[in-house]
Amino acid sequence: MDRRDSLKTLLIGGIGATGLTIGVAGCKEGGQPVVDTEINKGLYGRTASEKEHDARIKANGPFFSESDLSLIAVLCDLILPATATAGSATDAEVPAFIDFIVQDLPYHQIPIQGGLMWLNGESNKRFNKIFESCTDSQQKQILDDIAFPSTEKTAQYDAGRKFFGRFRNLVLTGYYTTKMGIDDVGYVGNRANLWDGVPDDVLDKHGLSYDKSMEGKYVNHDTRNTQAEWDEKGNLIT
Repeated sequence: MDRRDSLKTLLIGGIGATGLTIGVAGCKEGGQPVVDTEINKGLYGRTASEKEHDARIKANGPFFSESDLSLIAVLCDLILPATATAGSATDAEVPAFIDFIVQDLPYHQIPIQGGLMWLNGESNKRFNKIFESCTDSQQKQILDDIAFPSTEKTAQYDAGRKFFGRFRNLVLTGYYTTKMGIDDVGYVGNRANLWDGVPDDVLDKHGLSYDKSMEGKYVNHDTRNTQAEWDEKGNLIT
């Protein structure tokens, strides 16, 4: 299992534990559900107040400098590179998501900015150049020291590990809450199981049986999405 599959497995486990579902409407305002018809393409909706909040943050412009955003993009794609079946983190515009989040949740600002400085500082110390200018092998050397907990590593990497853990969580959140990420996971939400009725041995145990005239109506999977209709006498038509 490669790194990306491992991250997907962790994410799916989190979805299962929390019972996450993707809705089609936002929360209610004034007793009525609010649906954003522009962005609601079978994923989710935003309430009017949420959209106003988002617009205020976006009006501030980028929080990070161009050089920081460039480094963020490199780091995002090192964590979630493109595959044959899915785009990379930057394809899903994760850097823009991170820039938005640090403005929406300011407690992320200092840790992320400090972590980016630490990354370039460590790169300069080891290879006499910034992280972006390093080779893939050199970048991997640094990330291997901060991406995984280790009792063998000294305390000099503690700051890097704390930064990378926070940053990786933001990348995963940003990516796997986009349509691209949801499609990559294969998450389809809650789906009804097919039901063939109560097993015969259970019916026999209780001395029960189905009305033969009803067979083909309540266990017909081809018409299970058809709305039921009754005649004036209460007989099931469909």
